[in-house]
Amino acid sequence: MVGFLVSKLININSHKGEYSVSFISDNMSELNNNFNQENFYIVDQNISKIYKHFLNNILNSNRVLIIEASEKNKSLDMFPAYVKKLVEAKVRRGQNLIAIGGGIIQDITCFLATTMMRGLPWVFYPTTLLAQSDSCIGSKSSINSGEVKNILGTFTPPNKVIIDINFLKSLEEKDILSGIGEMIKVHAINSPKSFDLLSENYEKIKTDPFLMEKFIYQSLLMKKKLIEIDEFDLGPRNLMNYGHSFGHAIETATNYEIPHGIAVTIGMDIANFFAASIGISTQEHFERMHSLLNKNCSSYRHIKINSELLVSALKNDKKNSTTHLRLILPNETGKIFSGLYDDHMALMNALNEYFDLYSKAA
Repeated sequence: MVGFLVSKLININSHKGEYSVSFISDNMSELNNNFNQENFYIVDQNISKIYKHFLNNILNSNRVLIIEASEKNKSLDMFPAYVKKLVEAKVRRGQNLIAIGGGIIQDITCFLATTMMRGLPWVFYPTTLLAQSDSCIGSKSSINSGEVKNILGTFTPPNKVIIDINFLKSLEEKDILSGIGEMIKVHAINSPKSFDLLSENYEKIKTDPFLMEKFIYQSLLMKKKLIEIDEFDLGPRNLMNYGHSFGHAIETATNYEIPHGIAVTIGMDIANFFAASIGISTQEHFERMHSLLNKNCSSYRHIKINSELLVSALKNDKKNSTTHLRLILPNETGKIFSGLYDDHMALMNALNEYFDLYSKAA
């Protein structure tokens, strides 16, 4: 399949210089045929199984580290083993780290690229919808430490990103929904009109690869606008955390039983509900977005989310001040903004009401 965007490039400015996102269809053979002993490959374990015949040159070499994409494996405790593998392979400064996988492989590779030998270049082949439509740009890595999610990290962009949507064919429905959750987020941030356009095409996106590629491309262009003016997340880029403070807390409170992008989907719904409950936004705006958000997370509504555990996890969010929670909420027009809140009782009441209304019996 040749996508209509194969000639499209997105160039992104960063503190390390410009890097590009290319859309190249059926790129696996080229990636494998261009195997280079000067590169070191970090590959998602699931990808190594599904595409073992397409990536055999890479997978059969001694220049590859295959990692199961789990939260445990992007914890700081795991990194000595990764470093040992790279040292044994005699990786040197200037040699590329090549990441082939989703967001967890991206986080691991980016963190290694930043810290090993004071910096190694890296290239990213995102294989999940979430990574292709969102996390592949923006420079961030996020690493867990102990029980605290994403508390460590860096800002190190890849030298380039290559997107092949054919990788999406092997994804389970939950992974597609998870990626769409992030696409919903950036479209909602961009404008109510953008959100409505995605909402109108929601069902088609899941079955039409050309339309999927178009919305991935548009999602990255929307994110590009924010990361280029605020790469280090000091102001406007905070809006990209819409749904994420609640989403990360949901992941923690459910022991990651809910996939990231679906947790973010629920997080956006909660943010809208809470904003309406405290008078910042309106019930009409909540209901306007709720239909699509609920559709995207409905298969996970049966999982019980404990409000107290959620608030406890929310208090550990690194974006908080010493006494206030930083939450990204909509106003009455749907415009997303960032604010600090310290009324934990109002939040707890809103959470309990939300889960009573919108969660199914387990």
